Order: sequence, then structure tokens, then C-alpha cells
Amino acid sequence: MTLTQPDLSVFETVESEVRSYCRGWPTVFDRAQGSRLTDEDGHTYLDFFAGAGSLNYGHNNAVLKRALLDYIERDGITHGLDMSTTAKRAFLESFQNIILRPRDLPYKVMFPGPTGANSVEAALKLARKVKSRESIVSFTNAFHGMSLGALAVTGNSMKRAGAGIPLVHGTPMPFDNYLDGQTPDFLWFERLLEDQGSGLNKPAAVIVETVQGEGGINVARSEWLRALAALCQRQDMLLIVDDIQMGCGRTGAFFSFEEAGIVPDIVTVSKSISGYGLPMALTLFKPELDIWEPGEHNGTFRGNNPAFVTAAAALDTYWADGQMEKQTLARGEIVEAHLKAIAEEHPGTFAEYRGRGLVWGLECTDKSLANKIAGRAFELGLLIETSGPQSEVVKLLPALTTTPEELDEGLRILARAVRDCA
Repeated sequence: MTLTQPDLSVFETVESEVRSYCRGWPTVFDRAQGSRLTDEDGHTYLDFFAGAGSLNYGHNNAVLKRALLDYIERDGITHGLDMSTTAKRAFLESFQNIILRPRDLPYKVMFPGPTGANSVEAALKLARKVKSRESIVSFTNAFHGMSLGALAVTGNSMKRAGAGIPLVHGTPMPFDNYLDGQTPDFLWFERLLEDQGSGLNKPAAVIVETVQGEGGINVARSEWLRALAALCQRQDMLLIVDDIQMGCGRTGAFFSFEEAGIVPDIVTVSKSISGYGLPMALTLFKPELDIWEPGEHNGTFRGNNPAFVTAAAALDTYWADGQMEKQTLARGEIVEAHLKAIAEEHPGTFAEYRGRGLVWGLECTDKSLANKIAGRAFELGLLIETSGPQSEVVKLLPALTTTPEELDEGLRILARAVRDCA
């Protein structure tokens, strides 16, 4: 691909230095459809980033776009706070009938605001309110958002440093395999809980990702998650599963915790719940935890009705028949086979490849290599990001609707990028 120099002057002079993704992809994007983006010069890129997991059904999905356009054209409600609307009712009915009831999940649905961080803040606040305790336990390499409460349970030191104030009432514990299997699961955690001299305040809740996305595609074993759920029950702590990036089918099942057979007390959902990339978030919790006073937690943009419309269309289209989960798992096997071949072609270059469904990571032994691979992939027409505490993991997050042919194309580009950089 021959790239011309785009005019980035207004971004560089007017926009804040905090911008990040655009630095790795120095072009000006103009259009997108399915798994491809096109820049203003007509260059097309295969997207294995999917809006950081917000576009599980691809860009401008035709079914969802039609539902959205029809709604806008008939002057449907756009901004509704928490007013009852036909769009919200349709979403809640689809969510209950297609997602919750078939899984025997009793959750109440809260609209906490439009972002994943809003959902996490609501979950932490509710857990503290229910248990009348302040402390929350999180895990090494966790990422839960950039607002203060979410940062307090996030592991990354650079992101935490941006808070500018002490981040309190959060305690980290080792994630699955953090200690390379040398210590029995939760030995340290449970000992601290039971020892009156440990200095650990009794936690209100534990918050966990079943697959740590920003932390490096660290996959928790089902048995580890079940043991964590049992520990929470024994010790009177609520279990919060952060399913913001790994939910909505990313790992196969609609919720990433389904494989482990657990039922968390609270679940945070965002990113692809709207299906179209429109801001939307949910906080789900067991009915007995619903002790909010009216208006005790709110937000101006918690009633994004166009997002309710596309969310309901996504559920009705992709989740009513059970085929999406099977398709995602099958396409995940394609990705795994390609990553295995890449690792075998370059012995010693990669410490590990790992993932579930359609989220995968390729951990580089030389921690600087992942960014080089991602940069070369961009030059070859593929959008991928990196993750991990030192950006040492090449992260693959294609849309669930990516075709087998597109998967093969993107993975061949990745293989070439590795050859060019390794």
C-alpha cells in the first residue's frame, strides 16, 4: 500500500496531546462498512480492532443502520433521560426474552450512563451501599476505566498516575496464573481475609474480568472463576464481573462468564451492547441488591434511545437462534491455528499466544516488538492494537461478523508484518 502524507495539522495543533490511537494510525478515516475502513485518500484497511470491542457486528451494519434510520426518520425520541419510551421498552423486552430468561439470569437492568466507566462506578457504588463497606478487591493487570473509582481498581501504573490524587479503597490480588502456578489459587487472599492481623479491610466486593483485555489478553480458567465465586460467597463479598469488552459475544457466549457456570452478583456491560458503536451501558444486578433510592445514581445521557433501537435490533438479529456463539467459536479456531503457525515459524520470538472466541493476543518476548508489528500491519492495511502493561502483546479483536475470508486475509497480513519485523 502506497500512503500519501495526510493533512493532520488541525489534530496536532488543536486536539489535546492525550490522543493515542491516531498516533499509531496516521491517516484520516472517512468511511467504514463491515470490517473495513477507508481513509480520505481511498486507502482501505481491514479492521481487527472493532472500536476496541464496540463494533462486534462491524461498521454500519446494514440491519442495524436500517433500524436506526427508520427510527430517526419518524422523529423517534433521541434524548430521554430515564423516561419510559417505546425504544427503551423494545430493548428491555428483547434483552429479557433473548438474553436473560434463556440463561435463567434474574438481573435487574440499570442504565447508569453511556460508558463502561459509568457502569463500573455504579457497580462499585451499589456494592458499597449494599454491604456498608468501602474496600473493593481487584486483580493484577486489571483495567476497569479512567474515572477515579474505576482507576482505583485498575492495575496499570501509567493510567493510575493520571488521576493526580491517591486512589483509595482498592486492594489488588493476583490474577489467575500471575504467580506461574507456584501458589494455590486464592491462598494469599483467603489468608488475609481470615487473619484479624492482616490489615485488609473486609471488602464489599471483588471485581474481575474473565479475560483481561487491556491487561494483555490474560484468560482466567473456568475453575479459577468458580473458585473465586465460591470464595466470595463464603466470605460475604459480592462478585462483580466486568464484561464491558468481553461480553456481548466476544468470547463466544453472550456473557463471558457463562462458560464457567457462575452467576455474578453484578455485571457491567457496555461497548457492543448498542451494536452500532453508539454510547450505551448497563449495570446488571440480582434483584435483592436493588436498594437504590430514586435518582440516587443518574446521568444526563443514560437514555440514549437511538442506542436502544440498534441494541434491540442486534439482539433480535444475532442472538435469537444461538448461531452467533457457534460461529464465533469456529472463527476463533481459525485465529488460533494461524497464531500457532506464526509462533512456530518464529521460535523464541513469542512467549505465548492466548485467547477465547474472537479475542486473541500474541505476547512478544522482546517487549518492543509488538508496537513494531502493529505499525507494519498498518502499513500493509491492517488495524491492530497492542495491550499489556508494557504494550508487549499484539491484540486481535475482529468483528464477530468478520468473514472467514477476511480473517484469513488479516491473519496473512499479520504473518507478513511479523516476518518484516521479527
